[in-house]
Amino acid sequence: MHVVVAGQGYVGLPLAVRAAEMGHRVVGYDVDRHRVQQIAAGGSHVEDVASVRIRAVLDSGAYSVTAEAAELAPFDIAVITVPTPLRGGVPDLTHVESCAHTLGEHLRPGATVVLESTTYPGTTEELLLPILEKTSGLIAGCDFHLGYSPERIDPGNARWRLENTPKLVSGINADSLKAVEAFYGQIVDRTVPVSSPRTAELTKLLENTFRHVNIALVNEIAMLARPLGVNSWEAIDAAATKPFGFLRFNPGPGVGGHCLPIDPSFLSWRVERTLGRAFRFVELANDVNSHMPDYVVRRLMEGFNTRRMAVSGSRVLLLGLAYKANTADSRESPSARVAELLLDLGAEVRGADPHVVDDIRTDPRLIRVEATAVEIAASDAVVLLTDHAGFDYEAVLEHASYVLDCRNRLSGANVDVL
Repeated sequence: MHVVVAGQGYVGLPLAVRAAEMGHRVVGYDVDRHRVQQIAAGGSHVEDVASVRIRAVLDSGAYSVTAEAAELAPFDIAVITVPTPLRGGVPDLTHVESCAHTLGEHLRPGATVVLESTTYPGTTEELLLPILEKTSGLIAGCDFHLGYSPERIDPGNARWRLENTPKLVSGINADSLKAVEAFYGQIVDRTVPVSSPRTAELTKLLENTFRHVNIALVNEIAMLARPLGVNSWEAIDAAATKPFGFLRFNPGPGVGGHCLPIDPSFLSWRVERTLGRAFRFVELANDVNSHMPDYVVRRLMEGFNTRRMAVSGSRVLLLGLAYKANTADSRESPSARVAELLLDLGAEVRGADPHVVDDIRTDPRLIRVEATAVEIAASDAVVLLTDHAGFDYEAVLEHASYVLDCRNRLSGANVDVL
């Protein structure tokens, strides 16, 4: 089949390459011309997709990438994997709307359109469907198929990849569901059909809200346990030995990526707008998790105070700018907020991350360095924010005068653990 995957980021690129490897003719579409040029040259910006895989499907002719909407041509399957950010606490679906208009111009009878971007319940039928119908002149569910299948990509997860993670599928009617399930059945090992796009949309938000709330729980436990004289990490380790009724989550400097800082707020916004009531669990989790960078800075200030030092004028080395270990994904990373707070307090802040090469999200005042022994020794404090495997932790313990470990990776006389 001729497949169009709109959006070639952490979700779209793995899907496009996998579909091409399974024998489809795939066009990856992205409005970011720099990204398109990189992919067209055989380079990958996503850790889960090796450059050699991209080059193989490019060389075979099964995959091509473009920033030109005119090059899409009529398709059999189109999958939308574009960003859905929040703007002032309100879901911004302009990328979905723009993509819908573009795809509608190429939509033909018998084709299938699937939305994968995370969004609130009702988006597929209330927003996407009318645009596709108006632009194409076709009727959804009659002339073309339409469904929703939320992405479940976990960057850097070597065990659960696109192909072996069960894939939720839905359609606006039985024929649409059949078409959506038939496509993904060739891409992944197992599909899980649900009754409607609204159910699939809610399921995605439920999955991420579950994580968001539980991370907020252990983050607050970490803040409360220390003044109570208890090691929160030891308590979590002990609780994790229970074989039922407990699922382990770890505290940290905050949450990042698209899933946790943003996705639960889609549901909260929809509930408030539609039902006129607050989703209190999400609001509380947002409050706790969004203030974890502030807590990290307070702990660093306490550490300096005990050493008769001040944050202002100090040299602080941040280890890790990505939100997640062993990835280059810095979307909504709490490291950016920690750096900003310390810089505003007058610290000289340096950041090291072997994965994040060029990140426009961090404060321009942040000095990028490598985590060498010399750099570590020259710092008044080292803050471990993202525990990449590539960091030399023995060098940190040997050369750092003071370490604030936000990931429970280190132990020693010079180490404070979050």
